[in-house]
Amino acid sequence: MKNKREIIFRIVITVGALLSSILVLLVFFYILKESIPFFKEINISQYILGESWSPLSPSPNYSFLPMILSTLYVSFLALAIATPLSVGCALFLSFHVNKKHSKIILSFIDMIAGVPSVIFGFIGLVLLVKFLEKSLEMATGESVLAGGLLLSVMLFPYIVTGCAETFEKNKAEYNAASQSLGVSVWYTMRKIILPSSLNSIFVNMLLAFSRAIGETMAVMMVTGNSPIFPRLLGRAETIPSLIALEMGTATYKSIHYSSLYAAGLILIVIIFIIQFIAHKINNMGARKRL
Repeated sequence: MKNKREIIFRIVITVGALLSSILVLLVFFYILKESIPFFKEINISQYILGESWSPLSPSPNYSFLPMILSTLYVSFLALAIATPLSVGCALFLSFHVNKKHSKIILSFIDMIAGVPSVIFGFIGLVLLVKFLEKSLEMATGESVLAGGLLLSVMLFPYIVTGCAETFEKNKAEYNAASQSLGVSVWYTMRKIILPSSLNSIFVNMLLAFSRAIGETMAVMMVTGNSPIFPRLLGRAETIPSLIALEMGTATYKSIHYSSLYAAGLILIVIIFIIQFIAHKINNMGARKRL
């Protein structure tokens, strides 16, 4: 009976994995198919190295460079803000809070990840944008800075959860030996736990970065959506925001329509590269532990 259950479970898992893989491939190839007319029509130097996005002008320009830079700028800024806070929070929960209370706090932190992005966008628009506008005397608070700050809050639970799990494992492995030698908790965290967890922290950062790159609604509501080269206190437009704003108005099967699928393809390629790097780093860390 036990063997039958295991076989059924393996079949279900295998079928689920195959269906998920097929679905991802179908989405990828559909986006690729729809973007081919754009790549045939527009020279690579124009959409990668061009300076402006104006698909509806008499002399249309289809440069993705401002949006690519804006996407990376907002995502890197969010990651730079979220990572130190998340790692610090995870260390605090692992070493200075008992296990029962730590689980309760982590469950509340996980709830942040379940909040719809439009809610974050609304809060950012009403509170964060107005705060930046007044405190920094800006013409408008919609900016890369607003997007990075808001996105850092959204990335916080992803990094905390991953790091806390790693710290707990390393604590179980090293903490008893450290205490027997009379080593302080601070020294254990700084010299033993953090160095042994660097691979895991970096992988969690890359996964959170992938999440940040694909975020649409919240970022769209606070960055101003101007397809120009990004500045910290200036407006910007990310690739997901571009697709969300213009797909509904693009003429079906036009170059403009195809260009938005091409933007999505570029986004998928960037995320795939990040995921591949994270996978390689994770494997390297596993081999070192063995």
